Amino acid sequence: MGMFLIYARAANGVIGKDGGIPWHIPNDLKRFKRLTMGMPMIMGRKTFESFPKPLPGRRHIVLTRSKSWQAEGAEVVHSVNEALDLVANSDCSVIGGAEIYRLFEPLADRIELTEVHGDFEGDTFMPETGSEWSEVAREDHSADDGRPAYSFVTLEKAA
Repeated sequence: MGMFLIYARAANGVIGKDGGIPWHIPNDLKRFKRLTMGMPMIMGRKTFESFPKPLPGRRHIVLTRSKSWQAEGAEVVHSVNEALDLVANSDCSVIGGAEIYRLFEPLADRIELTEVHGDFEGDTFMPETGSEWSEVAREDHSADDGRPAYSFVTLEKAA
């Protein structure tokens, strides 16, 4: 089973603001769709609730402390192990938020990171990756049409 984290992070560590993303980069959304299509996605309740509706073509496994929470299109779990049981023997992505990333990072073998070149205001942050992660691919994109410059970066855990 392969598990990867996928997120966009500004230079100052911001990954979110007011339940959303503080920038709009259409290519990042297309990359997210391409990388997660057809596979289970593990997320927290707030991430799930940030979508207008469940994303097509993907399972939505939602980790929440609330024993009573449920939503159409969500497979609710209450622990990391419950989530892992649901994705046993299949590739999966972890799509946020910050607390969910922290829980699953030790189990992941890859990070698909969009580095957004610039500082943004926000209320949700991710630290820089640790030394156990090595960059294996990078694709740089310049600022365009009022959108910030960004890089698609693939990191793998050192063996």
